[in-house]
Amino acid sequence: MTDQVDVDFGDNGLVPAVAQDADSKDVLMLAYVSPKALEKTVETGRAHYYSRSREELWEKGATSGNTQSVKEVRVDCDADTLLYLVEQEGGACHTGHESCFYRTIDGETVGTKVFDPDAVYE
Repeated sequence: MTDQVDVDFGDNGLVPAVAQDADSKDVLMLAYVSPKALEKTVETGRAHYYSRSREELWEKGATSGNTQSVKEVRVDCDADTLLYLVEQEGGACHTGHESCFYRTIDGETVGTKVFDPDAVYE
């Protein structure tokens, strides 16, 4: 049995978390995690994040149905960044795309749109 890693949440109490598809290894999104969000993720097996704009804890997919089941949480070498290996239901991005990384720096769309955000977030 090993001890849980002490995550360094820094001065602002948040760490970035990358959500990666556990099977395909595609990077789906990046969001921020508070200690409570990490606790809820570990406790429930569903991805929880902290919204900096709304200043609140949120469960991925609670509104859209596009949930993330967390298969494993990894911590980087400095213990200040998390990697959520997830099973994604539907699209990860609020724009309706499979991944938030759906376009190049030149503005070319390279990702797949999997739902209509207007129909989901009315």
